[in-house]
Amino acid sequence: MDSEELLAFLSAVGHAQRIRIITELSEGQLYVSELARRLGVSRPLLYMHLERLEKAGLVVGHLALSDDGKALKYFELAPFDVRLNLQTILAAARQDEKHEQSAEGS
Repeated sequence: MDSEELLAFLSAVGHAQRIRIITELSEGQLYVSELARRLGVSRPLLYMHLERLEKAGLVVGHLALSDDGKALKYFELAPFDVRLNLQTILAAARQDEKHEQSAEGS
């Protein structure tokens, strides 16, 4: 994980609404309308938060057809395990240095 990925993760979990989304999805996948109802938020706002979580690799979305043929967008948690400590930050900085050295060598 480089610093950009670490910052994306921290930014994604750094909002109360996104913590609530993660909490709801911890019980299993949900389609967007159901998740919006449970959280009491609009679907456009929910999609904004889900996009941030998806970019950080915390959730995964996929389309499925309901029994009546409607397309439903489902989201579920992706497996993740991030520890925030000095070693994590130093490892991210080392990854950045490797990327920079590779770019310079190209």
